[in-house]
Parts: sequence; structure tokens; C-alpha cells
Amino acid sequence: MNGVAVPGTGHPLQLPLDLIDEDPLQPRAKNSPGFSAASLRELAESIRRRGIKTPVSVRRHPRQAGRYIINHGARRFRAARLAGLHTVPAFVDDDYNEADQVIENLHRNDLTAREIADYIGRELARGLRRNQIARRISKSAAYITQHAALLDLPDPVAQAFTEGRVRDVTLVNELVSAHKMQPDTVAAWLAEPGQDITRSTVRLLREFLCQAPAHQAAADVAVDLARAERSAQSAKTSETTFYGELLFEHEGRACTPLLRRRPSGPATVWVRCADGSTAEVALVALRLSGWRTWQAG
Repeated sequence: MNGVAVPGTGHPLQLPLDLIDEDPLQPRAKNSPGFSAASLRELAESIRRRGIKTPVSVRRHPRQAGRYIINHGARRFRAARLAGLHTVPAFVDDDYNEADQVIENLHRNDLTAREIADYIGRELARGLRRNQIARRISKSAAYITQHAALLDLPDPVAQAFTEGRVRDVTLVNELVSAHKMQPDTVAAWLAEPGQDITRSTVRLLREFLCQAPAHQAAADVAVDLARAERSAQSAKTSETTFYGELLFEHEGRACTPLLRRRPSGPATVWVRCADGSTAEVALVALRLSGWRTWQAG
């Protein structure tokens, strides 16, 4: 049987690569970083040196006898080809569906937000409700809603998301909210060369839009916003925090009050002297000698 081991022995089969097909509906997109040429070359080199340590998971092809479809392990499958292998270790699991693929990749942090959104879109198209999808992949309803919103983004936000300028799902949804307030302004802001899209800049954008006159031209708002961002950044970098303490003397020796150490009575205080020793002394015996400051950081 072309080198295929006998099932039921507790060991993975050695399946010929030419009997295995990739799943066209797998959640990982074709342009996923895991499928990049560099990533696959690295994995192929590892396979040449050490072999495939984790078998791939496959299911029997429903329409072509003797063939298999990958459940999980497409990267190992592709890298095995690059490494020159003719077979791969594999377990057959016919009780496997797209939701299982998504769950496994989610637990491995192996799916992008776009790939998760595409899966949700396919499930919605099949007639599933969002709460059903949430139960299938063990995620909250809010998680499904956030990612479903990625399926219908305004063009400027969609472009920034597709280009990878913003990957955080929460930030994408905040940009959508801002776009609803003033679409032309947000489009001009996103089109600004070198515009950073971070939590702080998006927060500033939304705060600024709440104050900007609705009739003001988008380009003018974008210019004013850029000034506000520069001003905020300048203020942030120029802020300097100083700390300080009062200096005292007791019987000619410099000392510092230990305010967290409880004295025996209201007329005394504990102090630490310059030589490191501590003592409880009368408040009236302390003399203020100066003030010492230092800069944070």
C-alpha cells in the first residue's frame, strides 16, 4: 500500500505526500506569515535535520478513495516537500471540521484577525448565528462581533487593515467609530504619509473629532489634528518628574525622618542618620537644614 503503515497500532501512518491534498477551506490564508517562503525554508531545514516530530492530522477524502485531506499540518506538509521527503507521519481523524481547525490555530495563536474574520464570515454565510459560532470555537459573543466587523470595513480603514498598518481588532473598531463621525477626516488622517496608528493616536483622533466643527473641511481638520499630535508628543517628551525630601539635623548630624516607623509618642519621631543608624528623637530637637531633589528615571 505504497508504504502506508497498518492503522490501529498506536503509531502514525507514513502517508505518501502525493496522496494528500490541502484543505481549500483551511482558516489560514494563503498570504499568512506562516506560509511565507522564508518561514517554510526554515521549517524544511529543521525537518531535514530532525525529521517531523509532530504528525499531521488528515481525514479520508469524501469523494476520492485512497486520498486524504489535511486537517492540521499544512506547513509541515509543504515544508516536507521542500525538504525532499516522500512521506509524512500522519494520524487519520475523520471527525474533524473547520471549527476544529480554527480552535487549534487559535490556541497556538496562529491565526491573524483577518483569517478569524473570514472563518466567521463563512459560518455566517452557512446560516449559523454568532452565538453558535462563539460556542463552536469557545470564544465570547463580543469576540465574534468584533471580528465580524472586519468583514465590512469602510474603504480607508479596510486599506489600512489589509496593508498591516493596524492589526489590533479593538483599534480597527475604534477607527470605524471615528469614521462614522467624520468619514472624510478619518480618510485624510489615514492617508497622511507616515501616520502611526496606535492606541494613543487613535484616542487623540477620536477626542479631536468630538471637538472639531462638523462643517470644517476634512483637510483642515487633518492639519489641525497633526498639530495636536505633535504638541501632545512634545509635551510628553518634555515632561520631567522630580522627587524630593526635607533634610534635617539632630545634634549636628544629618538625618532623615522615617515616617513609616511609628514612634512611641506624639512628641518623638524615628530618624535615620547619615551613618545608617536609626534613633527615636524628640521633634523639638530636629533642625531643618535643607531640601534635596532628584529627577525621575
